[in-house]
Amino acid sequence: MTIVRWTPFRSMLDIQDEMNRLFDSFRNRGTDESGSGQLTWGPSVDIAENDDEILVHAEIPGMKKEDIKIIIQDNVLTLKGEKKQETEDKKKNFHRIERTFGAFERSFSLPSAVQVDKIKAGYKDGILSIVLPKAEEAKPKQIDIAVK
Repeated sequence: MTIVRWTPFRSMLDIQDEMNRLFDSFRNRGTDESGSGQLTWGPSVDIAENDDEILVHAEIPGMKKEDIKIIIQDNVLTLKGEKKQETEDKKKNFHRIERTFGAFERSFSLPSAVQVDKIKAGYKDGILSIVLPKAEEAKPKQIDIAVK
């Protein structure tokens, strides 16, 4: 049996490396479906509804509204776009690049039918907001009970 000298600082560095790998795996959200190893990304989305409409808010910072597409087909909402990487400055010596760039596409089944011709979308401060008015047949109706 070989005796190995224990160095507490080396153990701490090993733990730090393992923690960095763990957090990187959460932040990067995996790889693409092809297994090529390229990182994929998609905007974080909140979807809520009330009696009259479905509300969608997506975090898409650093993009121009012209680079975002909203598609509705067969009661499925699709958000598509491409976040372009800033041109590389040869004078800068980057130590770390963590912002994600590239194309994204996210699709969501809508919980009820919507009035496609009345959909409104806005983009401000990196937040895409979409208001999808519900179709009349999708709105809840109260039925009165007749007393006999």
